[in-house]
Amino acid sequence: MPIVEVTLAEGRTPEKLRNLITALTDAVVDTGVGPRESVRVILREVPATHFAAAGETLAERAERRTREAAESQPQQQNQEGSVK
Repeated sequence: MPIVEVTLAEGRTPEKLRNLITALTDAVVDTGVGPRESVRVILREVPATHFAAAGETLAERAERRTREAAESQPQQQNQEGSVK
């Protein structure tokens, strides 16, 4: 009985998770490892605050990227020429 375990950051839709389960199951069956009925898939979703890469959590990375994007936006001016 093949068991496929995947740990990923939370935030995907149920449809995307379902598609992942189907793709993983198909991959196991296609490689001849076992029949579809024997394939088990376990998905573990981890909060973004508990999933890190290079010492930075995914939540911190998202916050940093949002901040950097906001800082790189040119300031808009209203009709009188003053900055909003």
